[in-house]
Amino acid sequence: MPRPHILHLHSSFTLGGKEWRAVRLMNAFGDAARHTIVSGVPDALDARDAIAKGIAYEIAQNPPPLTGRPSVARYEAIARFMRGFDLVLTYNWGAIDGVMARRCFSKGLPPLVHHEDGFNADEAGGLKRERNIYRRIALPAAHALAVPSVALESIALKTWKQPPTRVHRIANGIATALYANKPDAKAIPGFVRKDKEVVIGALSGLREVKDLPALVRACGGLSGKFRLVIVGEGPERGTIMQAAAAMGIADRLVMPGFLPDPHRYVGLFDILALSSRSEQFPVSVVEAMAAGLPVAGPPVGDVPKMIAAENAPFIAKFSGEVALRDVIQPLLLDAGLRKTVGEANRAKARRDYDEDVMLARYRALYAGALGQPGAFD
Repeated sequence: MPRPHILHLHSSFTLGGKEWRAVRLMNAFGDAARHTIVSGVPDALDARDAIAKGIAYEIAQNPPPLTGRPSVARYEAIARFMRGFDLVLTYNWGAIDGVMARRCFSKGLPPLVHHEDGFNADEAGGLKRERNIYRRIALPAAHALAVPSVALESIALKTWKQPPTRVHRIANGIATALYANKPDAKAIPGFVRKDKEVVIGALSGLREVKDLPALVRACGGLSGKFRLVIVGEGPERGTIMQAAAAMGIADRLVMPGFLPDPHRYVGLFDILALSSRSEQFPVSVVEAMAAGLPVAGPPVGDVPKMIAAENAPFIAKFSGEVALRDVIQPLLLDAGLRKTVGEANRAKARRDYDEDVMLARYRALYAGALGQPGAFD
């Protein structure tokens, strides 16, 4: 049986939660599949750096645009492009037109699985009615809709009116055992830990919805010796640096860009901080938990349900930089508290979020769409 050729339609391919998982699955499938990747933003391709050597993949050149005004001609162009593949995987609102193209021109098209992982800044405060209607129309063309969180599962069922048989909630998982290893002190370029300094870390694409300037301002109001390390890349870099300068903490901010293999450096942090206006099931929280860290952040998505009970007091009741500062502050001042909370998180991550379950479920979902059981084993 020839190995399946999978088409991935991404709104962008800059490494974030959905891209991380897509790459992790590509790496896990190994030579059982080959891949073509489309990024709706042509230059946003940082996530390819995380694809393992030997994985058969290519970046599509001059694909039809994934976004634009609704157009039968554009849908038809996307459908023609999809016909050369065995399976199509679409990710988030930025690729929903791939699903709509299949709805309009289904004859001869491969099966499609759509993934929804969260919302950008334009829907962080509430879902847009016209997008909900569009999804309701498009999604029946998908073999399945995959979501990582309880919150998104509820939206899919109640707001997008999808039948329960088509919605698959698969929690993001990681190789938790890797995070038990001692971190590499040199894994973060430009960072050398200082005596009695508490390291506040963030792992995130530098996008508006992540609201990292708010994290900078929250840290600027802390009492105590700290360093803020933000690992990731994106268009908000300049805004974040300006916020640090305005708060007088530019010398305490380290921004090394995107770094692969987070198990090598997450353990260098003492606290993981989250500032997003919208999340669902952030992988960075699981990574921090597996490394034995406490997590401080707003009550977005499944985060309050993800963390151990001991961590609950450090998830703010409200969003905003003042609330974020107030949940970081006690962790900053108390090493014993950080250790107790972190160990409870580590135990929960190992029990509930190891990647073996995630990989098995996605293998089964994609193979079921193909009608080829065991296709990705």
